[in-house]
Amino acid sequence: MKKAFHAANTRGNANHGWLNANHSFSFANYHNPERMNFGALRVLNDDTIAPGMGFGTHPHENMEIITIPLEGDLEHKDSMGNIGVINEGEIQVMSAGTGVHHSEYNKNADQAVKVLQLWVFPKKQNVTPRYDQMSVRDLKKPNDFYQVLSPNS
Repeated sequence: MKKAFHAANTRGNANHGWLNANHSFSFANYHNPERMNFGALRVLNDDTIAPGMGFGTHPHENMEIITIPLEGDLEHKDSMGNIGVINEGEIQVMSAGTGVHHSEYNKNADQAVKVLQLWVFPKKQNVTPRYDQMSVRDLKKPNDFYQVLSPNS
């Protein structure tokens, strides 16, 4: 696969007041036909969510979604029955498969939460949805590469 470099200041930006989103690829109202995806990577968003704000319940299907809070805590609820908080230093992996509804909110009333979110096209469509959450602190070799999503899972 070839390499691509997109400087941070060339990303699409949408500031909704409660959400300041930076899009590496075409997403929502940002459209750049030269930046639709990179291989299986469909979305790489760098979002800042205001205190107490977030995304109401919305659907996803046939997408692998990885969420990494860089600062703050993100509350998650979904139609699979998962309810919890993804804390700074944790990684959430959600396989939307045949379909899942979820919401995401900034758990903090006094600070913004900064989140990286990646969406990956799955190798196999219409799988049973699944959810996993892990702590980066539990990894044996910090700052090393770890597989959190596999085309075989």
